[in-house]
Amino acid sequence: MIFRRFFDRSAVAHVAPLQAEHARTLAALHAEAFARPWQAVDLEFMVADPMMAGDGLFLSRSRQPCGFALSRVVLDEAEILTIVVTRRLQGRGLGRTLLAAHLARLAAKGAKTLHPEVEEGNAPAIALYETFGFLKTGRREGYYAKPDGRRVAAHLMQRVAP
Repeated sequence: MIFRRFFDRSAVAHVAPLQAEHARTLAALHAEAFARPWQAVDLEFMVADPMMAGDGLFLSRSRQPCGFALSRVVLDEAEILTIVVTRRLQGRGLGRTLLAAHLARLAAKGAKTLHPEVEEGNAPAIALYETFGFLKTGRREGYYAKPDGRRVAAHLMQRVAP
């Protein structure tokens, strides 16, 4: 279990770079959010890859993240691979905190054009990206697998820094 206590609004959220030691927690968070979760070993390699940017969302003094964002940066573009906040803490603005910090990190790495993909029907994620100026630019049919075997489209989104 990721949390041992109930979320307290007085808990201070902060964002910090991910480390390889977070891989098991990242895998658990990803499994909570996606039908095809990434394995801890894969996440460990991703976090260590110099082309990746990974940020964790931490509450108070916790050593393990309650959310994370992971992107691949190539030249002046970044593909936002995933952003996850544990279900129990969703709807509290923590995704905005995480994404704002992650976008700042991507900008610091020189990324000017950002590309996330969002599962069709994931209204909170789409709204989050739109809050930060992302626009829908396309669609990939049958991209995401659902637990029941169905496949749903991905919305392609993009934001270009001024």
